[in-house]
Amino acid sequence: MSSSSPVDPVDLTARLVRCPSVTPADAGALDILHTLLGDAGFSCEWADRGGIRNLFARWGAKGNTRSFGFNGHTDVVPIGDEAAWTMPPFGAEIKDGVMYGRGTTDMKSGVAAFVAAAVDFVSETPPDGSVVITITGDEEGESVDGTLALLEHMEKHGERMDVCLVGEPTCPNTMGEMIKIGRRGSMTVKFRVIGKQGHSAYPHRANNPLPAMVRLMDRLASHELDKGTDHFDASTLAVVTVDTGNPATNVIPAECSATINIRFNDTHSGAGLTDWIEGEVAAIRDAFGVQVETQVKISGESFITPPGDLSSMVSRAVEAVTGVTPELSTTGGTSDARFVKAHCPVVEFGLVGQSMHQVDEHVRVDHIQELKLIYTRILQDYFA
Repeated sequence: MSSSSPVDPVDLTARLVRCPSVTPADAGALDILHTLLGDAGFSCEWADRGGIRNLFARWGAKGNTRSFGFNGHTDVVPIGDEAAWTMPPFGAEIKDGVMYGRGTTDMKSGVAAFVAAAVDFVSETPPDGSVVITITGDEEGESVDGTLALLEHMEKHGERMDVCLVGEPTCPNTMGEMIKIGRRGSMTVKFRVIGKQGHSAYPHRANNPLPAMVRLMDRLASHELDKGTDHFDASTLAVVTVDTGNPATNVIPAECSATINIRFNDTHSGAGLTDWIEGEVAAIRDAFGVQVETQVKISGESFITPPGDLSSMVSRAVEAVTGVTPELSTTGGTSDARFVKAHCPVVEFGLVGQSMHQVDEHVRVDHIQELKLIYTRILQDYFA
């Protein structure tokens, strides 16, 4: 395809979906984009790390006065039970105006839309500035060698984005209804309580770890973290598992384990919550005479891009194309925007995400076309 021919985002989505890029595999998806962007005059570089492929592309001179960035990923989650799919999971088949396949929603259609918009935009109306595209193959996995590697590559080589749009699916039910201007933080804590094994008929000769664990879980789960803030709902703490692995009814186990997950707003930090949890653990340790081990993993801190020029520009484009006035939201899980926010202001906008990660994941083809139009209008407004 020549750079002078409009890029069909539906066809590009299909080509990407046919690459079975289950994380961390790439399966040729980024090669397709590398070729397309390179042919359109983008300077393309690989920012691979840890066996993960990452693509950096820039149109325009390095250090231009204005630089607009897009970020996304081409890796997808596993398909699960293939027999449960009614359409081939990597077939990208279209039926009744809907394309089916893993990654159609999350988020190869978003990548196809912003790449198509960027290629056509710089070809038709070369802007006074730069368009930067960063695409990773490590968003659905551990996310340690993906967008983080791209941002480190940019810093090392003097590359930058002034603002960035992440193309994740953001709309719950209707195209255009939601823009994400922030995300809650996320952390997981694993606990191991160690007591003393014994016969259940003689509990005084043992030190049962289960009452200590149950008390600890109750103290954590019943604690009100906050009441919410201007842009965030109240933080949540969920006990997701408690395990002993004890099949016997006449044995007090020696130890048990549990895991909690916290989704927190901008009232908190991962470090602050860790300190609170350690205080609760110390109280249980002293009260029950048990050992308690903890393992903390902070997946991302809470962040907010305050409503302003960037969110207003995206909102205007969404409303102009869809007729829907989007809500500015911070709901949902984490995304790579949590990394980008340290580099520049960032918001997220993409498709309806109802079927992502599900069997028969799918996307309406007219929504892909609308998304390209929205991204094109954003570029036009930014460089106007």
